[in-house]
Amino acid sequence: MTQFTGNKIYNIAAVFSVAMFFLSCSDNYKRVGEEAGEPIFPQGVAQNFVLTYTETAAELKSEGVEPSKIIAVLTSPISEDFDNLRFPHKTFPKGLYVEYFDKENNKSTITADYGILYSSTNLIDLQGNVILETHDGKRLVTPQLYYDQVNEWIFTQAPFQYTNPEDGTIMDGEGMDFNKEFSVLEAHKTTGLMLIKEEDK
Repeated sequence: MTQFTGNKIYNIAAVFSVAMFFLSCSDNYKRVGEEAGEPIFPQGVAQNFVLTYTETAAELKSEGVEPSKIIAVLTSPISEDFDNLRFPHKTFPKGLYVEYFDKENNKSTITADYGILYSSTNLIDLQGNVILETHDGKRLVTPQLYYDQVNEWIFTQAPFQYTNPEDGTIMDGEGMDFNKEFSVLEAHKTTGLMLIKEEDK
């Protein structure tokens, strides 16, 4: 007859307890946020991407050739196309450079470190070192800027610095709305420097 010592019984009980601990464990944690997302991949990638936006003065005929006008040129090292998703968009992960032209063909520019073009809403989200420079020297610097292509309206809720050489102003603030010509401008919270010219009597 085999006799178990207290030490052997303790070892068997410990092994059994550890085995039951591992067998009873299950992953019931509900993942949310970034943990829950499945990896997504673009349906297309374009390198050294150049996109030219044009418009014609008259409606195109089936066999006619109507003159067109360039309204914007977008350039980026890489563009990723996610238009196959439920919320379609295109990304510019290595930044972008945009030249856009007004009715008189004057060129203004925008640069950013990152960009997203939301295809269904025609909204462009520019992020990181966003610099907008107009043909007449106005300059806006901000970490994030949105452009509503449908309403041709530009806005930000981020801090900004706006320089206007025409009237000698440098404005710092937080939050701004304006049209693409800078003819209508609404700044929310502002501080800054303004030079006032004295009139000669």
